[in-house]
Amino acid sequence: MKTHKHLYPLVHEFSNLFQAFKHAARGKRGRPDVAAFEYDLERNLLELQLELRAETYTPGPYHNFKISDPKPRLISAAPFRDRVVHHALCQIIEPLFERRFIFDSYACRVGKGTHAALDRAQHFARQYPFVLKCDIEHFFPRMDHALLQTQLTRVIADKPVLALAEKILASGAGVHPPADPPRYFPGDDLFAAQRPQGLPIGNLTSQFWANVYLNPLDHFIKRELKAPGYVRYVDDFLLFAPDKASLHAWKKAIAHFAAGLRLRLHEPEATVFPVATGIPFLGWRVYPQHRRLKRRNGVAFQRRLAERLSEFSAGNIEWPKVDATVKGWVAHAAHGQTWGLRRSLLSSFTLPVRHV
Repeated sequence: MKTHKHLYPLVHEFSNLFQAFKHAARGKRGRPDVAAFEYDLERNLLELQLELRAETYTPGPYHNFKISDPKPRLISAAPFRDRVVHHALCQIIEPLFERRFIFDSYACRVGKGTHAALDRAQHFARQYPFVLKCDIEHFFPRMDHALLQTQLTRVIADKPVLALAEKILASGAGVHPPADPPRYFPGDDLFAAQRPQGLPIGNLTSQFWANVYLNPLDHFIKRELKAPGYVRYVDDFLLFAPDKASLHAWKKAIAHFAAGLRLRLHEPEATVFPVATGIPFLGWRVYPQHRRLKRRNGVAFQRRLAERLSEFSAGNIEWPKVDATVKGWVAHAAHGQTWGLRRSLLSSFTLPVRHV
């Protein structure tokens, strides 16, 4: 496999940093940390460039907060200047990995996304009568740093780039609590539990590295198992087949392969069933001929819109922000049979009186 050198000057090139700032700031220009960085943009980018060029750049501390929708998760937000660095790095190295990814990996990739993944899942549901639905147990908290670095070195032979990646990795090592009890895999010694692991949920690099980390699994499923239908979005994935026996056998093979990546399948969720019963996937239930939005999605939208209307009424936000919330959800919901749901939810709200 070809490896790439002389990448680091491209990472800290000023034009790359400026482009990274624009991507990191997209949709966030009103936030205080973004506004503060942009206020003296040239100086801040030059400082970053000097630190990166001298290899003295050090990531800052994360701001941690919890969310409960769609499930309880710890989100770790890096300082904005660090997010600029994340974009600068990914802009250079991601294309080198993109050509090695399979077609049916859909998260954090240009031209992919949730709706493309749903379309592909429905395409396979029309072709095959049975599906195996899997996800990885505690995926982001349990990704092994050494194994990820090994994947990176198979493509990148540029020491400063690898050192920068290691700094970003190490900065998030303590974000997630360690596994309790410690996890052990075949061949482990007593010190295996001390291996650095975990990626912060919220970093662009974490989303990209998730694809790098699971790329061997993707190729195993496509090349070794020869699954005729396969769709993966982050750590949620579906396999399709004409019979249940193949899927049950593949489930065992995948569990064994995942152990080599120091990961485990979430066993209660790893099930084989007919596609005709509907496939729960990415907030939807996908059937061969239609799809339904899960109830919790509508409930979450109701809550979010009520919050936006309350903020608008209090004079804290302008109407375009409320409008964007509505249009964003309507565009998402329109990818299924949701006309009645959309009409019901939107008609239940009235425009509040604005107090300014």
